[in-house]
Amino acid sequence: MLKCSLCVHDERTAKIDVIDGKPICRECQVYLRHPIDRKAIRRELEEVMQKVDRAVVAYSGGKDSVVALYLAKEIYKVPELEAVMIDHGLMAKEAIENARRIAEHLGVPFKLLRYDYSDIFREALLKAQSPCRACSKRTMEKLRKYALRNGYRYIITGHELPFGHHPYRLMSGGVTQIRLLSMMTEEERFEILKKLPFEFPELPGYTTNCLVLGPALELYWEKHGHSFEQRRIAALVRYGLMSRERAERELERPMVPKEQRKLVYRRLKLDTFFKD
Repeated sequence: MLKCSLCVHDERTAKIDVIDGKPICRECQVYLRHPIDRKAIRRELEEVMQKVDRAVVAYSGGKDSVVALYLAKEIYKVPELEAVMIDHGLMAKEAIENARRIAEHLGVPFKLLRYDYSDIFREALLKAQSPCRACSKRTMEKLRKYALRNGYRYIITGHELPFGHHPYRLMSGGVTQIRLLSMMTEEERFEILKKLPFEFPELPGYTTNCLVLGPALELYWEKHGHSFEQRRIAALVRYGLMSRERAERELERPMVPKEQRKLVYRRLKLDTFFKD
């Protein structure tokens, strides 16, 4: 099986051509033709952050949103911040505890909003699909409406992949979403986490907050033989934000604890569909 020499794609997950004797996936070929300028993205990020006087931080309690909150408060010194966490019904309790503890540690007001995303999660598990895109889309829309109701013009998120070649995008209503971790390496993020009272929960999959990701990855693996996180993690490797070794570990088939699987299926009323 051909494997891309630049990222972690293989023939199951991307088209791969042999160029000058090296297998290179189509996504990496596009990147080689139009490389991302990390320094330019970081400069643009610095410029836009100088304008931010008050902002909502999309705060999941996971490691990346925690780093985003730290940067907004301690590095960019945004005068007015609010850390808003949306609990979609299947957040790990450790993530909620992390969120509260670190917001208090940093002196940032914390708000927890609870919603029921079971429709998204049920559909994804029944079809052995990823729930992540639909979950993220709904969450960003709820945060956008929250920002508009409360007079915020900026939403800061913990994404490390930029919007193409830019670290922000304009949402409807005049709200700007800023991906504050754009082009920040995993090593840089972990160095910041060491400064904070962040406790890593033991969750399967590339997550530090979501209970549904592990079971969803497990079902996707059974159907497709690989992870639905492949494309995003391949991009992290391509951009030099994650090592190939770490990426390959993250893409392994997850080992989901029986109790976590049962909890997720029970809350989604799917225990009759999925039995051990």
